[in-house]
Amino acid sequence: MRGFYLLLIGLLTGCNSSSYNADTTKDTRPNVIFIYADDLGYGDLGSYGSDSIATPYLDQMAEEGIRFTNFYTTSPICSPSRTSLLTGRYQVRTGVTRVFFPNSLQGLDTTEYTMAEMFKENGYETGLIGKWHLGHLPQFLPDRHGFDYWFGLPYSNDMEWKPRKDPPLPLMRNGKVIAQPVNQKELTQRYSAEAKYFIAKNRNKPFFMYLAHTFPHTPLHVSAEYDGTSKLGKYGDVVQELDRSVGEIFETLKEFGLDENTIVVFSSDNGPVLKVGGSAGELRGQKTTTWDGGIKVPTLLWWKGKVAERKVDDRPYIMTDWLPTFSSLIDAQLPEITIDGTDISASIFDGEALPDRDFYFYFNEELRAVRSGDWKYKRAVVDNPYRQRHVPSHEAMLFDLEKDPGELNNLAREFASVVEELEKKMDSFEKSLGQVPEPKLEALPFDDPRKKK
Repeated sequence: MRGFYLLLIGLLTGCNSSSYNADTTKDTRPNVIFIYADDLGYGDLGSYGSDSIATPYLDQMAEEGIRFTNFYTTSPICSPSRTSLLTGRYQVRTGVTRVFFPNSLQGLDTTEYTMAEMFKENGYETGLIGKWHLGHLPQFLPDRHGFDYWFGLPYSNDMEWKPRKDPPLPLMRNGKVIAQPVNQKELTQRYSAEAKYFIAKNRNKPFFMYLAHTFPHTPLHVSAEYDGTSKLGKYGDVVQELDRSVGEIFETLKEFGLDENTIVVFSSDNGPVLKVGGSAGELRGQKTTTWDGGIKVPTLLWWKGKVAERKVDDRPYIMTDWLPTFSSLIDAQLPEITIDGTDISASIFDGEALPDRDFYFYFNEELRAVRSGDWKYKRAVVDNPYRQRHVPSHEAMLFDLEKDPGELNNLAREFASVVEELEKKMDSFEKSLGQVPEPKLEALPFDDPRKKK
């Protein structure tokens, strides 16, 4: 598989990159690559404290760029968090508050403006390599949301559940199934090869590539090359193969002389699943929870010659910030819609102060927590209305994250006035949303005969 793609890249480039260097009219706006792992934990990389998983390429990325220690996603589950990344908006504004399944009849509406559309409107080639998970029906696929090219899975790799009568897991290219079921042991390497091919093909024009890896979401699969290579079993093997994939991206950028004009961001859609080997480091909680272990994710930014090396940025940011930030960096005009994110380019590149901001965290359509400065407030969960497996009922909780990043010391009774203030902020935020779409829950029944077509 790798050999086939290397042949294609060689044919495209004439076996060297001289055509790139000879092109003096090339658009000088930066390329942008956003690499998104699936269920990768805050403590799963060497640069974030792991001593059981070897991640040399990501650690080098951290050494040569910025490592963020307080970057949040808006939700601890997949479809909502990806919606917020791509739209710059809290997912509740779009109705994508829950995870989509192979029997779902809905997806991200084409009326929503995405990061890919912004890049495409401004002359960029746009590609998605990997997992989509924002609606698998034709009207919701990536080509309807600004992507010129797409290769990958329409939803999560565990969504071939026989009791629900899911079809075998399909691998797709530009809306057409090319393998079903897909061989998941090959997925990471196939994504890497496709990503390298996309870079090679578009090396003489600006491009945006969203590389959304399937792993380490379960079930875990790894190639024979990486099987048994880590100290942490299969989970570690999977992450080490992802790390190598990142290394291949950097090698390809360097090969074509693109390394000085490409922004690379690496992050995760939410926190880890602890029982399969994932680590949230010192943070409490995991995927599906609004503890910081479920919503604070490892995030790295690399831009050769444009960012200070070995920089650690401990200011709080959130995934909705990337859309307005990229818009600013390529001098693009956003439409007149509500964007919840903030342009953080002056903050991360020049160290400028940001205005005070509050961050809101949802599970499904329910607002569960807020971060305001160093305070983190979690509303009481009384009856577990959504039958969460990992979220026990609890009283209202307040934490000082600077002193207590592990959220172990509940200060709600001691600082009742802060609880009252933050509860009011959450109420005000919900009211400010106005009328929001109904949650996109429509799906075919398990035994509906239309699912067999």
